[in-house]
Order: sequence, then structure tokens, then C-alpha cells
Amino acid sequence: MDPSAIAGRWEAMEGLRKDAALSDGPGETGHHPESQRAIRISVIVPVYNDRIALERCLEALTSSAGPDVEIIVVDDASTDGSGAVAARPGVRVLRLPANAGPAAARNHGARHARGDILFFVDADVEIAAGALQHVAALLDARRELAAVFGSYDASPLSGGVVSRYKNLLHHFVHQAGKGEASTFWAGCGAIRKKVFEEVGGFDQERFRRPSIEDIELGYRLRGAGYRILLDKALQGTHSKHWTLRSLIWTDVMARAVPWSRLILESKGAPDDLNLRRDQRLSAALVGLAAICVALAPIRPWLLAISASALLGVVALNWRLYTFFARQGGLGFATACLLLHWLYYFYSGLTYLGIWASFRLRVVGRSARRESPRA
Repeated sequence: MDPSAIAGRWEAMEGLRKDAALSDGPGETGHHPESQRAIRISVIVPVYNDRIALERCLEALTSSAGPDVEIIVVDDASTDGSGAVAARPGVRVLRLPANAGPAAARNHGARHARGDILFFVDADVEIAAGALQHVAALLDARRELAAVFGSYDASPLSGGVVSRYKNLLHHFVHQAGKGEASTFWAGCGAIRKKVFEEVGGFDQERFRRPSIEDIELGYRLRGAGYRILLDKALQGTHSKHWTLRSLIWTDVMARAVPWSRLILESKGAPDDLNLRRDQRLSAALVGLAAICVALAPIRPWLLAISASALLGVVALNWRLYTFFARQGGLGFATACLLLHWLYYFYSGLTYLGIWASFRLRVVGRSARRESPRA
């Protein structure tokens, strides 16, 4: 990254810190009775209107935090009393004057952090007992690592089919991912503060709403030569409730669209997690099946091709679908299979749309450069 861009980003973060200073709640450095103690890990929890989940999150954190851990909650201008829930012994509350998004909230917390390890935890995640100590020991033992992240566990709190599908899919994908990671996850992930500052933190200008700000940070970390570990033993319980509408909207607008742009801008996709080759092939096969079904009224034999393509998707994802069956039975697995095919369809369609738009812009720029001047 351009050093001037990094400097500009951190200047903007410093301005946000100053703007919010008058709103910082109890526990701000200089007012906390334990502000002088040595801090190793700074846990940073951004929250926006999620007071019920935040309470569970903080209970898990405070019960496992030792004397070398500080917990910082950044209230992103909540209107539901989340800041009041966070105001408890052992927790510092920082309040932003206006809603700025999780990237800005995490950056703001990092600027106030005193630990040399920044541990980001989402407000709707309850970390497992011992997670803080585990991360500290891991980064002590492996000095070559710049960051580490984990996954949701296999016991999501929300019991709906869509919620269980979404959370279990995340768990499975991360548990099947490569240990040498090519990205980062801020739901339950830690990074050395020095490295975080060096790469410029989260891109709060580009990502003003919940999106792929952590994935983009991971790309920059790897681009700068840093190593990231996906630690499958580092897990947390997710409490988010999903509906089909919120699932599709988030997958498309907050993930597929910006992630497709990031892939095209970086000129490559890592063969890992959601972007493994078998996942890209699965999306292509679902797209082929959909086209064949659409054309079947005029070419009925295309239904055989569609069925074959979907059987190929089942074969490629057999371990995932049997995992769903173990978690909830055959009926649940069937519902998850259909949701997963739908995911492949709209994700693949979104990528094609972004790719076409990207190519048109490239062609347009080339044409303008080559056109003779009047």
C-alpha cells in the first residue's frame, strides 16, 4: 500500500478519536483505577444496537479475562442502550458521536488500546473459555505470525433453519480451510498492534457499513508479506438470527459485490475458504443447471444435463451435506442443500455482473487512451 495512503487513513482515525473523546464513557484511560497496569491483550468489541447479544459477549469475556487483558467496547452511536449494557467493571466504553460502521469503530478502539495484541470480537460472539490465553500463548510461541483468527462453533444460539444453516456453513468452511490463511476474520481474530498500525488498520473510508473490511485487511497483510493463521481450535458461539431475506441481502450486497471487486482489483483469488476451486466449480455447475432448466421448455433433454450438474455439486460438497445431516437430520440437510444451491446461484450471478462491469470499464479506458486527439 502507498505509505501516504496509510498515513492519511491513520490521520483520519486520529481525527475520529478526537471527535469522540468527549463522549468516551467510564473507564477511559486516565480515569480507570487500573489504567496503569501492564496490558498484553486489548479486546475490542464494536457494537451497534445489539444490547442483548453484547451482554452475553461481555459475560464470556469478563469471566475469562486476566489482569493483563483490557476490554474495550466501542459504541457506534447505538440507540438501544448498548452503551449502558457495556458500562460495567473491567470494561472501557468508547462512544462515537455518529454511526460510522464496524471498520471505523474497530480502528477507534485500536487507537485507544494499550495492549500489543488487538483481539477483535463481534458483539454477537461469545468466545470460548481460555480463548484469550490461547491466543497470547500462540503468538508468543510463533513470533512469525502477524495475526490469527478462528471460526464460529457448531452450536449457534439461533434455532431457525436459515440461521443454523448460515452459522454451520461458516463453521464448516473455516474448519476445512488451510491453516496458512490468505485472509482475516474480525469476528474472533487477533493481530499484533504494531502490524495493524503498519498496514493502516481497517479501511473505514471504503467500508462504512458491515462488509468485507476484515477480508480486505487480510489481503493487505498477505500482500505486505505477513503470515496469518486460521486456528481451528479458536472458536466462539454466534447468536445472530438470520432470515432468508437478510441472508440473501447480506451475501450479495455486503459480501459478493465488494468481494468480487476486491478479487478483480487484486487480480486473483486465493484457493481457500469460500473461494476454493471446488467452490467456484460448484457455482458454475449451479449456473449451468439453472440455464438448462430455463431452456428445458424448448429443449427437454437439457433437464438431464441440469440433473447431472447438480449431482456434481452434491459430489463436490458431500462432506458439507453429510455434516448438515449429522447436525440436524435428513430434513435439515435437504433444506440446507437447497439454500446452498441458492447461495451458489446468486453469488455466481453477482460475480459475473461485477466482472462484466469491470471489463467494460477497462475496455472503455483503453479506448479513450487509444483514440486520436482532435
